[in-house]
Amino acid sequence: MQNTTRFRKPQWLRVKLPTGEKYRKVRSLVDEHKLHTICQSGSCPNMGECWGEGTATFMILGNICTRSCGFCGVQTGKPENVDEFEPGRVANSVKIMGVKHAVLTSVDRDDLKDGGAHIWAQTVRAIRHQSPETTLETLIPDFAGNWENLQIIIDVAPEIVSHNLETVRRLTKQVRIQAKYDRSLEVLFRLKKGGLRTKSGVMLGLGESEQELIETMQDLRSVNVDVLTLGQYLQPSPTHLPVAEFISPEKFTMYQKIGLEMGFKYVESGPLVRSSYHAEKHLID
Repeated sequence: MQNTTRFRKPQWLRVKLPTGEKYRKVRSLVDEHKLHTICQSGSCPNMGECWGEGTATFMILGNICTRSCGFCGVQTGKPENVDEFEPGRVANSVKIMGVKHAVLTSVDRDDLKDGGAHIWAQTVRAIRHQSPETTLETLIPDFAGNWENLQIIIDVAPEIVSHNLETVRRLTKQVRIQAKYDRSLEVLFRLKKGGLRTKSGVMLGLGESEQELIETMQDLRSVNVDVLTLGQYLQPSPTHLPVAEFISPEKFTMYQKIGLEMGFKYVESGPLVRSSYHAEKHLID
């Protein structure tokens, strides 16, 4: 793939600084209590908007991943031991911040027999205990295809469960080195079979063709995924996969229209869209 990142990013990828009274209040709480959110540590372009709507994203199970995906800026290596007190701390953060809709995500923990599923479940329960009015979305890994571990997530029944396909079939081995395209579809199929609302995301600009993306969207609909997010891939560092193309806002709008016509309940499609963008709206029928 041609590396286009040496060129200046298009105008539509420039981000306004977050503002607003609600944002400033949440930011003050985060700083005062030394809380950790992916919104802040990942410099998400939508942080101000999401915090203003009462949505925040938290990462559990540490910050070292056992996988080495070509697109992801999270550190790869041997993770630290599981912190059994983490669920309570995350739940406390959600309560202090007054989060209405919490999104949980994690690194891959292939080093653990349960893939981290029990910490996932404990975190969901802890948040519900401390903040019973807060709704939850879990952005989960594939648990290496261990369906017993996936069932632990299904059993705690978050309001919405997301698992990102990330890219088209042809590019999966290059983009998600240890993942499998069909295994991810199986994860989404089993979540839906378990009675959950499902969601998935795809990054654009990695070298996929228009037809390949449409086929990927069709594959997601074939397992009855409810919500689709489409956003622009941005290279985290020079050692990661290069950007092959900057997709125009007009194309994102076109893909949104195609997705809605396919039957997705929601399609968030735009250059700055990330997995948790407008997450609180995806629970509304």
